[in-house]
Amino acid sequence: MKRKSLLKKAERIVFKIGSGTIAKRDAEKKYLPGGGLDAEVIKRLVDKFAAFHTAGKEIILVSSGAVLAGRSCLNVPHGRTLTIPQKQAAAAIGQSSLVRCYESCFEKYGIKAAQILFTRDDFHNRRRFLNIRNTLETLLSNRIVPVINENDTVMVEEIKIGDNDTLSALSAVVSQADLLVILSDVDGLYSSDPTLTGPAKPEIISTIEKITPEIEGIAGKSGGPFGIGGMYTKVSAAKQASEFGIPTAIVNGLDPDNIDRLFSGEAIGSIFLSREDRLSSRKHWIAHVLKPSGEIVVDEGAKKALVSNGRSLLATGIIDVKGEFEPGVSVSCTDLSGKEFARGLVNYNCQDLRKIKGVQNERIESILGYKVFDEVIHRNDLVILSS
Repeated sequence: MKRKSLLKKAERIVFKIGSGTIAKRDAEKKYLPGGGLDAEVIKRLVDKFAAFHTAGKEIILVSSGAVLAGRSCLNVPHGRTLTIPQKQAAAAIGQSSLVRCYESCFEKYGIKAAQILFTRDDFHNRRRFLNIRNTLETLLSNRIVPVINENDTVMVEEIKIGDNDTLSALSAVVSQADLLVILSDVDGLYSSDPTLTGPAKPEIISTIEKITPEIEGIAGKSGGPFGIGGMYTKVSAAKQASEFGIPTAIVNGLDPDNIDRLFSGEAIGSIFLSREDRLSSRKHWIAHVLKPSGEIVVDEGAKKALVSNGRSLLATGIIDVKGEFEPGVSVSCTDLSGKEFARGLVNYNCQDLRKIKGVQNERIESILGYKVFDEVIHRNDLVILSS
């Protein structure tokens, strides 16, 4: 499908706005330390979003920038890394400023905006996950624009999502969006690192049909000075969205007119196509939302049964059990080389699995004194990960 037609048919669009996109810069587009938010850039972006809204599209924003907006109120020297309490305080100060800026910009078009703050726990719990979906559906049906961010004020390691690229993918999935657009301070995915010198000039990869390990390798793992995500997290977000059948565009948002250029079919930015055999909502939740609590190492026979034959995981194919976990949580399935190839909801706790690993089903009850399931992971609760 051509880029223009793919983008044009999208009715529900998630726009992710990175901190680097809305940070104040000088005339040469260089970051101004302590400059905070650039209200003019936000205004120009909202002008574009409002045009989509007026045209009948449904718009969801995932916006970074709370810490950036609030940092200047703290007595922390420029260039010094914030501690977690300082970052939480900056987010508490800046989140209201961030949303107020969006609200005032949308207000001139008669459009209402609604703030939603998430932690990973909101997505981990299936009931809360579905409640999020219902809330978003209600807002969108009333033509209200959700403005989403991670709840950095209460963020701790156990419940943080980590970066807003990931949050934008989760938001696209939970809202069942047609398209994810990541607005960044980079032009797209380059064929090689654009900051390095060499004979070969890096080029933007216009269309990525499948996110392979090679593509992930090109993305690297570096972040920028504003947020904690780099191109690697953007490609990972695109991969999550792709698994659910949602294409992703990465485009430079420093010039808001790039949004018009993108949707007019101009070859700017990078488009990541979605997989045709999309995962169900529940299986995507298992594969990409839940954080694995442990690891089950299986033999080659079990791996083949799971990957090629669509079977459930039985105790007889288990070689090792790593980590501490209870029944019902997500675990990784790895092969003998240590490569993760599947995730699923486990039916037994780690202690019992260590007792029954490698044994036939008929022996489970005699070893444990009970048997609630024949399967360690039922195939309906198992997701094979794309390579």
